[in-house]
Amino acid sequence: MNPKILAIMVPALALNALSIQAEDALMFSTAPIPVSDLDKRSILTSQFIQGGDVRVDFKYNTIMRSGDNPAGSMAPFGTIFDIEGKAVTTADGAVKVSNDNDFSSLIVGEDNKVYMVSHFETRPAAVYLTELNQDSTTGELTANKTRPLDFSHVKGGWVHCAGSVAPWGNHIGSEEYPPDAKQWRDNTIDGYNAEMVRYFPVARGATTEALPSLAKQHMNPYDYGYTLEIDVKNFNDTSVVKHYAMGRVAIELSYVMPNEKTVYTSDDGTYVGLFRFEADNAKDLSSGELFAAKFTQTSPWTSDAERTQPLDGGAGNISWISLGKATDAEVRSIIDSGVTFSDIFSEDVMGCTAIKTGYGDECLKINAGMEKAASRLETRRYAALKGATTEWEKMEGITLDESTNTMYLAMSRVRKGMSDGVGDISVPYNYCGTVYALDLDENYLASNMRGVVSGVPRLFKYGAVEDNPYPDNSPYAGNKCDVQAISEPDNVTFIPRFDTLIIGEDTSKHQNDMIWSYNVKSKNLTRILTTPYGSETTSPYFYRNVKGFSYLMTVVQHPFGESDQDALKVNKEARGYTGYMGPWGGY
Repeated sequence: MNPKILAIMVPALALNALSIQAEDALMFSTAPIPVSDLDKRSILTSQFIQGGDVRVDFKYNTIMRSGDNPAGSMAPFGTIFDIEGKAVTTADGAVKVSNDNDFSSLIVGEDNKVYMVSHFETRPAAVYLTELNQDSTTGELTANKTRPLDFSHVKGGWVHCAGSVAPWGNHIGSEEYPPDAKQWRDNTIDGYNAEMVRYFPVARGATTEALPSLAKQHMNPYDYGYTLEIDVKNFNDTSVVKHYAMGRVAIELSYVMPNEKTVYTSDDGTYVGLFRFEADNAKDLSSGELFAAKFTQTSPWTSDAERTQPLDGGAGNISWISLGKATDAEVRSIIDSGVTFSDIFSEDVMGCTAIKTGYGDECLKINAGMEKAASRLETRRYAALKGATTEWEKMEGITLDESTNTMYLAMSRVRKGMSDGVGDISVPYNYCGTVYALDLDENYLASNMRGVVSGVPRLFKYGAVEDNPYPDNSPYAGNKCDVQAISEPDNVTFIPRFDTLIIGEDTSKHQNDMIWSYNVKSKNLTRILTTPYGSETTSPYFYRNVKGFSYLMTVVQHPFGESDQDALKVNKEARGYTGYMGPWGGY
């Protein structure tokens, strides 16, 4: 097939094959803004996609919902299991079935079948492997059977958030918001972190109140917070690896560049960093050098009261500070030695350095001989001590436009350390967020960062406060960011050769989260999908050619889970959706 042609098929019908020339702009019709109760409970999409004179139907196709149990499956999709393979139960004795699928990849196994690898963002976590049927004529995907992957050899999985697919075809996963090891030192383990101890038999039947004490005795916080790699050979043969050499932060996702060695990792939370890993060998993430970004601002900054420039996200240059080299085996050995926070750092002692990395104001000093442990087990704190920038907030998805070597990085919120007038970053405050572009050189090294598309606070004014929604008599009541613009961008993906950036939201500032299409040349922004009450549009991800078909995967995570819980009428409405838009012909 001519590489300039993208064959588009009518989803699931294959009435005919239509072609869109790559020089034609890809245009989506605008999805409606939910205003009625029914629409706010539904998944709404664009009606069609168009290029040139070719117009094709567009819709969302559900593959699985949490709790689904296709014939031949080992367990309902999203069931959480402990280290011995027994179903985890909640404090009231109910089996835990998660509605928090975050990312689902499409993988072609060595047996040439199509598989879906799905993250569940909880504690304990789960990753499910689903064998899919792909219609050879239409490309339609349906679930055949599913099973949880075994994480017992790595002490379980933790809060699997977004992900990506490596150039060599393996699933790259994440563990977000790792437990703060200082809580183990101070006996202040909170309920969020303690919930992980349910992965171990000692916590079976335990009350919620008993979990912190059990976690102190039976759980090592340094077992969690790493990049995952999953190799799928077939339904019964997979391997799961945690790449300790890549560092431990609140990983949103790690994204491998086409050179198969450079990996960027986004760090979610408040006062966080941006990280780059250079593998020693292509297609092997088990050893390499880790770097943290230093931001030098080039755009102006003034106080909110004085500001006249738009909320454009600001701009700056990026340099890189080495955090040293390591291997997975070396770091795993350090963890197994029983190292603690107090072994790595001394706090509030002479010669300590004041830092802020999301754990409050700290003054830390690295103990002698503990640099490698600090770099891989306390990566964000170590980066701050080395002078890297840890002022970003809610750093989220990463994607690449290979035609221009432009990397896109979403920041859900631009506030606090990013807009306080001190430190490395002082860009315009914007609680609706910004997607940034980073220019990469021929070695995929980022050298700068600039805002390209930003959300707009409702009734915009400089220094806008968060509680400024549409009025109660508006059809858009309940929205605090303009409904014609993005709000708290989360995961992003790129449709190559069509200049099209896809932006998903994880927001409380739009009542119904949305997915957008943004043409990076024309600057045209189009809403293409909205989700039910209280759900996120997690991990949109474009697959260009999966056995001849292209898909825009996305998950509708935890409906009614973050807001509007009182609107839930029947429990089945709360089940998450995993599916795709398309299919289109591969190119």
